[in-house]
Amino acid sequence: MTSPSPPEPMAAELGDAELIRPVAHLRLKAFALLFFTLLLVVGSALYLMVARGAFEPTQRLVLIADDSEGVVVGMDMTFSGFPIGRVRRIELGGDGTARILIDVPQKDAHWLRVSSVFTLVRGIVGGTGIRAYTGMLEDAPLPDGAERPVLRGDATAEIPQLMSSARELLGNLNALTAADSALGTSLGNVATLTQRLQGPGGALGMLLGSETDAKKIVQTLDRTNALLARIDRMAARADEQVFGAQGVMPEARATVVELRKLLADARASLTKVDAVLVQAQAVGANVAEGTADLDALRADVEASLRKVDGLVNEINRRWPFARDKEIVLP
Repeated sequence: MTSPSPPEPMAAELGDAELIRPVAHLRLKAFALLFFTLLLVVGSALYLMVARGAFEPTQRLVLIADDSEGVVVGMDMTFSGFPIGRVRRIELGGDGTARILIDVPQKDAHWLRVSSVFTLVRGIVGGTGIRAYTGMLEDAPLPDGAERPVLRGDATAEIPQLMSSARELLGNLNALTAADSALGTSLGNVATLTQRLQGPGGALGMLLGSETDAKKIVQTLDRTNALLARIDRMAARADEQVFGAQGVMPEARATVVELRKLLADARASLTKVDAVLVQAQAVGANVAEGTADLDALRADVEASLRKVDGLVNEINRRWPFARDKEIVLP
């Protein structure tokens, strides 16, 4: 015989009691969770400090500047674009200068030498940067605690001067482009000159001052061109008359050739005379025969002289440049 089942309300009460039963070792588990969280936070902080180089051995570098505006604690000092140091503190020196204390890790300290140069650059866009420059890596290393002046390069410091120059330039430009300025007057003169150039007289009328004078100059040039053309025609005609096929020079050249022939004949006749005279001296006895030969030779010489005289007259008749020329025979 089975026992009767409990009623349903009693079963619901047992279910609720099971749900609100306390968790075993709840406090221990809560402490363990808090400890793990605290350990995680401390580990993260230690990792960040190690990553930031908090435990690395460093050496101190002091940069002295007239003004530390823009420099903040934690700012990096760069060398060739790589951070090799960090600003730890900024203090005011006894002489009124700003002292920027920078910690440089010893593993990066070999980039800094006694000849290194440090600059504090403040750009128009962006923040301020501290940069180190080392030209000679063979120099002695920079000692710990060294103090070095920093060179400032402030691009914004030139803005007032630049604005003043721009304002002065704009003032000069306004004065230059004013209606009563020298440039305006010059442009007006240029416009007037252009109108006169486009006028009837053109550039010549502009230079001479009136259109009448320009016309006179043009007429004079036309007459000069006509005169030059006439002179060219006369020169061509003279060349043709003197050096042409029917000119004086060919006839004179032919006459000279004939004269040379006559002179050659005369020279031959005189040679004969010399021979006859020698023969006459050698043959002195035969005077009658020698006299006859001399008479014949004399007749030949006179004939040659008459030919030469006729040729000279012909040259004087044809030669237009020398009418009174004389030919002297040997």
